[in-house]
Amino acid sequence: MNAKPAPQISAPVIDVVDIVEGQQLGWFVVRLVLVSSLVMFLDGYDLNVIPFTRPDVMKAYHLDTGMWGTVLTSGVGGTLLGSIVFGILGDRLGRRRAIICATAVFGLFTLVFAGAANYGQMVILRLLNGVALGGAVPLVWALSVEYVPRRYRATIVTVIMMGYGIGVAVAGPIAVKLLIPSFGWQAVFIFGGAASLLAAALLYWRLPESLRFLATQGRRPEQLARIVRELAPERTDLEGATFILSGQDPADGSRRGIAAVTHGLAALFRGPLRWITPLVWLAYAASSLSTFFFTSWGPALFEKMGLTRSQVAWCSFSNSICGAIGALLLMRFTDRLGPISVALLPAIALPLLLLIAHVSLSPTTFMGMMAVLYLFLGGSHYGIISITGTFYPTTHRALGTGWASAVGKVGSVAGPWVGTGIMSAVIAATIPAKETFLFLALCPSVFFLCMLGIGLMERRGVVHAAE
Repeated sequence: MNAKPAPQISAPVIDVVDIVEGQQLGWFVVRLVLVSSLVMFLDGYDLNVIPFTRPDVMKAYHLDTGMWGTVLTSGVGGTLLGSIVFGILGDRLGRRRAIICATAVFGLFTLVFAGAANYGQMVILRLLNGVALGGAVPLVWALSVEYVPRRYRATIVTVIMMGYGIGVAVAGPIAVKLLIPSFGWQAVFIFGGAASLLAAALLYWRLPESLRFLATQGRRPEQLARIVRELAPERTDLEGATFILSGQDPADGSRRGIAAVTHGLAALFRGPLRWITPLVWLAYAASSLSTFFFTSWGPALFEKMGLTRSQVAWCSFSNSICGAIGALLLMRFTDRLGPISVALLPAIALPLLLLIAHVSLSPTTFMGMMAVLYLFLGGSHYGIISITGTFYPTTHRALGTGWASAVGKVGSVAGPWVGTGIMSAVIAATIPAKETFLFLALCPSVFFLCMLGIGLMERRGVVHAAE
């Protein structure tokens, strides 16, 4: 009598979306948040510390206001290009590789900037530095969005971006109080560059690749199984499993080169995204314009408002902290109520800007008003960042966040550029410093209308967050 053949046991098929959405937030995600926050801290410090070296650098290189404005604008302009380039790399090579590369490169160019020989080298080095600085931010958003359940996305992205805010906050005190008096202005960039290079080494050791990205590639099942085991240790069916990403178009993972970029860019305007993408871009650009005006020219403006250099450093510090507090107050509402909640903060910031523009304030009162303003103005900037990656599918998420960041950088470039013209007039006493706030009031107005539009579309079911 012939023996019956053993029954064939089919390998399990595991949807990584179910793993991510069903997880209890544990040490894996906490570790991801910590290392991502470190990258954002250094990105915020390296990009925004330079205004605090303005008097020393202008004196050392004999720069006028226009030349200094070009140095500022070149760095922010580089971030525009970097958002697109590294967004493409993130979707093609993986989030992990692109983040490590961006961190190492901006660390290197921050370090080298301290030894620039002349004005021309400063502009070029700052431009190249900006490319890497701009590339890191959207990649970190994409990676964090892909590792946390939808119900925590805005919260986690906000917490990670607080690392950026803290980097901006401490840049002034570290530069003005600690490094420049003791070691000279070059130490500001040596510190940032060296710390960033060390962070890149840490990322190589501890930063995971995106689980969703690995599933779209259909490769490295052992690595997928290892990550799933950390996210869902109770799973016992991982041996020989096939990992998939629900809703994935197989053709999306096979495109290469220009065709992939063209297809990806078109996907950002497909279906309801044809409305969401332009509104996100416009809101991000408006918010970035005011944010980068303050980070680039804020110290000079605050001095014209009557603050001492020491008060300027602490004013910038308190503004950044208040912006982070505003984000903390907002983030859980964003996860529960959606983008409509983000529209509230710019609506409150608008009358505060008009008040500062029309009322004479003492330096102490002005510092207090700026702190309150940044609770809403800074918090709303975190808000647009927290939702940007949630509308795009995994196959195009890094590209989507990269383009959003790049278009936002148009506002970032405009901030220092417009600031150069405005501050030249302020320094020449052509216009009072406080009238600057009238112009800035346009930004939260545009931001509010865009976020209101996105929120209403989501409420009506026209668009919803992607997996």
